[in-house]
Amino acid sequence: MTDTAANNNQAADAQTAAAPATDPAQDAASLAKEVAELKDRVLRTLAEMENLRRRTEREIADSRTYAITGFARDLVGVSDNIRRALDAVGDSGIVLEGPAKALVDGVELTERELLKVLEKNGVKKFDPYGAKFDPNLHQAMFEVPDANVPSGSVVQVVQPGYMLADRVLRPASVGVSKGGPRVAPTPTASGAAAGGAGK
Repeated sequence: MTDTAANNNQAADAQTAAAPATDPAQDAASLAKEVAELKDRVLRTLAEMENLRRRTEREIADSRTYAITGFARDLVGVSDNIRRALDAVGDSGIVLEGPAKALVDGVELTERELLKVLEKNGVKKFDPYGAKFDPNLHQAMFEVPDANVPSGSVVQVVQPGYMLADRVLRPASVGVSKGGPRVAPTPTASGAAAGGAGK
């Protein structure tokens, strides 16, 4: 039994002798390095979380604003068809009286109400007649040779355009002048939409 205790003491002494003596300055330096690494990790994680929070808020705001894009695009087609029907009645040259006049007045009221509802939900109609052609807002369908109008001006609107907040929901289909003097470029694309917003 004494032999076993003596062997255990010798083994413990050997382990103590084999373990290098630790330097307190070295331990402090390694701990400081580890603390700095952990602090850096925490700061990076906090920055990533803040970026994620901001990105999520931006995506939520965008989805609230632009969630109705498909629905609004479909309603714009309905508005176009109502306008075509009213234009066809006006172009026919027939003087409307009685129930036919009441029907046309009702369709006009429906068109105004539809445009009001679209605008209430952030969809605005724009008619770029007379504005400088802007490929971000307009789709050129044809060119009209006219030396009296500055080249690159919208001279005919085939189909009005629509904006959803600050994005183009549908570009305006237009005829563009060709052959007149060049128009000076506009400073912003939104200025072209605002400049041609009312006919």
